Amino acid sequence: MRRSAGALALLAAGTVLAVAGWLVGSKTDGPGTDTGAPIRTATLSGAERIERGAYLALAGNCAGCHTARGGAPYAGGLGIETPFGTVYAGNLTPDAETGLGRWQADDFWRALHLGRSRDGRRLYPAFPYPEYTRLTRDDSDLLFAYLQSLAPVRQPNRAHALRFPFSHPLALAAWQALYFEPASFTPRPDRSAAWNRGAYLVEGLGHCQACHLARNALGATIADGDPPGGQLAPLHWYAPALDSPAQAGVADWPPDEIVALLRDGHSARGSALGPMADVVMRSTRHLRSDDLLAMATYLRQLPPRTAKAPTDAAPASARGAQLYDTHCADCHGPQGQGAPGAYPALRGNRTVLMEPPQNLLRIIVAGGFAPSTPGHPRPYGMPPLGQLLDDGEIAAIANHLRSSWDNRASAVGPPDVQRAR
Repeated sequence: MRRSAGALALLAAGTVLAVAGWLVGSKTDGPGTDTGAPIRTATLSGAERIERGAYLALAGNCAGCHTARGGAPYAGGLGIETPFGTVYAGNLTPDAETGLGRWQADDFWRALHLGRSRDGRRLYPAFPYPEYTRLTRDDSDLLFAYLQSLAPVRQPNRAHALRFPFSHPLALAAWQALYFEPASFTPRPDRSAAWNRGAYLVEGLGHCQACHLARNALGATIADGDPPGGQLAPLHWYAPALDSPAQAGVADWPPDEIVALLRDGHSARGSALGPMADVVMRSTRHLRSDDLLAMATYLRQLPPRTAKAPTDAAPASARGAQLYDTHCADCHGPQGQGAPGAYPALRGNRTVLMEPPQNLLRIIVAGGFAPSTPGHPRPYGMPPLGQLLDDGEIAAIANHLRSSWDNRASAVGPPDVQRAR
């Protein structure tokens, strides 16, 4: 993800040439492809279909990408920054000219399952069809029914602003050939119904791995990345790995605390900050308790990833200790013990110790604020220090946190802070 644009372009161009011949006559060419998916007769009333579809839209956080700031819900226009340029989310309202008004349920299913638009064009994977491909046809139809019930909004879709060669159709064809294969969710008979439901929500509809997995140089998710989580580079945040005890793994959490984090944005073991706070606000807080418990069941049983031992231990310094006493100790305590229900303890805190240290630095620079939810209506927040302290001072505070109270983590420097800004 940190390669130069030139290196990425050369790699993409070589990939296009390597697979262009293979793509001719591919079974996924054209809008009329038979997906082989069974279409069951719907037994729900129209109102029930719309209600269930609305719930699925919340579970998938569709509005999060398809609503521009200050714009009409689901009318698109939001720019999604990627290392290859900006992709603009499309209009999902049933406007005939600019939205989905002329689409049929088969067209919508094809987009989710095959990554193809109504006219057969390949879709960029900023739209998470690599995960949505696991959705059932029934859920696809319910989601489409809900979107068709919205008030149509006439808002033309913006053209993507991608650099060459990523803007070329052959580059996208090559990417799909290398990294995408249509799939379906198959329940595992050796797992409980709750686990299977959780897997369906986390791997498919919730598309959690789209953020929480590492990506290779061409933007495809990989399971063995280093670091293992996802770099949300334009936002300057890191989405920690869900299977790492040192990052966001919850194998040792009681299920009710996982549910609380997803529902309320806060639990006894942590709070949702940054982009995850937005996910809680727009999506997970709206889910039924049984679905949240299913997600907790699945997440608790992920095989744990072995954490690497820290290298280059952070140095203790009188400067860092003094800055901590001045700016942090009143809330987090002189020994980093925190205040239960208000300010998190910093001793043994995973965000403090995490490799990479990106989220810790981002919180110090820009602050951190949990969402206000019915279950946690008045969250405490972390004020930003980025305008008050320079990069060296913030690095000193971070190193103090990462080397005090039995904490042992790698050192950070001013360049790391600059990247977090």
